Amino acid sequence: MEKISIVHYAAPPIVGGVESTIFHHSRLLVEAGFSVDVIAGRGEEFEHKVGFHEIPSIDSRHPEVLSIGEELSQGIVSQNFYDLRDLLIRSLKTVLLNSDLCIVHNVITLHKNLPLTAAIHAISEEELLPIISWSHDFAWSDDLYTSDLHDGYPWDLLRMPWRGVRHVVVSTHRRALLAQLLNISEGEIKVITPGVDTCQFFRCHPLTQEIFDANDLAEADPLILVPARLTRRKNIQFALRVTAALRENKQKVRLIITGPPGPHNPSNMEYLEELQALKNELGMEGHVIFFYELGKAGVPLHAPDEVLTDLYMLCDLLLFPSFREGFGIPVLEAGLTRLPVFASDIPPIRESGGEFTELINPDGDPADVAKRISEFLCVDNAYQLKKRVVAKYTWQSIITKKLIPFAMEAIADERR
Repeated sequence: MEKISIVHYAAPPIVGGVESTIFHHSRLLVEAGFSVDVIAGRGEEFEHKVGFHEIPSIDSRHPEVLSIGEELSQGIVSQNFYDLRDLLIRSLKTVLLNSDLCIVHNVITLHKNLPLTAAIHAISEEELLPIISWSHDFAWSDDLYTSDLHDGYPWDLLRMPWRGVRHVVVSTHRRALLAQLLNISEGEIKVITPGVDTCQFFRCHPLTQEIFDANDLAEADPLILVPARLTRRKNIQFALRVTAALRENKQKVRLIITGPPGPHNPSNMEYLEELQALKNELGMEGHVIFFYELGKAGVPLHAPDEVLTDLYMLCDLLLFPSFREGFGIPVLEAGLTRLPVFASDIPPIRESGGEFTELINPDGDPADVAKRISEFLCVDNAYQLKKRVVAKYTWQSIITKKLIPFAMEAIADERR
């Protein structure tokens, strides 16, 4: 098991952009099978599987660091600077002893704790382990900071390439700035952006998170919601056939059917069996999710209202192909969450949704409805932006596709 150490002035639960990045990197790297230690001047243990080492003088706000920083801003490199640098070298080497890789956030390009910068530089010169400089900000490129900087050591450490240190920045704009600052090619700098966690952003119910993780629903394209009980008048088989037709062009399509069999007609259990048989006939195993079947120990799952609300926020469209409805509350719920609606052209839907729903023939050709859905999604900017975010900017995608391969490359190169 490879061990990755992450160094920053502060760590969660301190609130900040870098601290948030550290939180997500740590938990997902652990889930991926890595051992992770966070080394910081402030913070505390935030995940039980993530080690936390507090070295107070790493903190940019530590009194001694602030005092030395005042001297440095005046161009004075006192013995206090060297004493703290050497103390940090000893402290860091102790906690990094068994690490395979060290990721250092901002310290190598920012002047908030120059004794720490100098300590990490000294460790890098010994080539004890591979180091990644993960830069969010650059002191020498920011007019807000340049008045505190001077030519020579240790300030020049912030604008020179370090032997053997790999560079990561958070955007292509930052890559261009760093390449200019260090006088290196942009090709030597990896761009790995921050990200978002969909379920966390929406404050989803734990059951929602569990279901999404277990069924890979975060990667669905599109994710279709049918908020209906399993009764024949709901025409669920039509939704399955539409989804199967969509799958010809959208391999990651998923259909979620939230309701259990209707409680007042014994034949509804037979209807569920028919739907399961149709799902298998259409080759839609894994693409159609009946919430009713997701319970544990043989107990059917009845989704609580909080989970249903989450689904309205997380899905890409509502499909509601009922033959008959008394009114059609799901159309109103979709309206509140700005969820596009494809619903049957029946009087209650025309009344509740008006011209703001895409009306479909519940006795029509499912392939025609699938084509309309595809055409709608192709020009819907909200959906296209969501696709972009899910593909490139979720924490899970970033860790899996970018961070882990980059980290493993660094570790492998060190072992050669």
